[in-house]
Amino acid sequence: MFQGLRTVIYHVNDLDKAKKWYASVLEKEPYFAQPYYVGFDVGGFELGLDPDMTGVTGAGGVTAYWNVSDCEATFKRLLELGASEHSGVQEVGGGIRVASVMDPFGNVIGVIENPN
Repeated sequence: MFQGLRTVIYHVNDLDKAKKWYASVLEKEPYFAQPYYVGFDVGGFELGLDPDMTGVTGAGGVTAYWNVSDCEATFKRLLELGASEHSGVQEVGGGIRVASVMDPFGNVIGVIENPN
């Protein structure tokens, strides 16, 4: 079911500063910039900046999202295999659906279904 890594999202407490810093680091402007999300294309992969700090504690807060063909089915399968729910399936716009689980070892695994 896993098709490859698609998106890595960094949670940031100051989206404007983070957008400027990552634009400098990546030497490019984001292709998508809204008050709720900033996205950079990095070699065909997405580096996203998310200002929602809900549930983020301490350093880090990074979730890698694995591209899947069916977010709901993959989420269900991961739960059946012993993962626990971190964030249920939700549409985030444009038909894109995401979810995340905690593996049995405490790691967050994100899955993303992007029809575009």
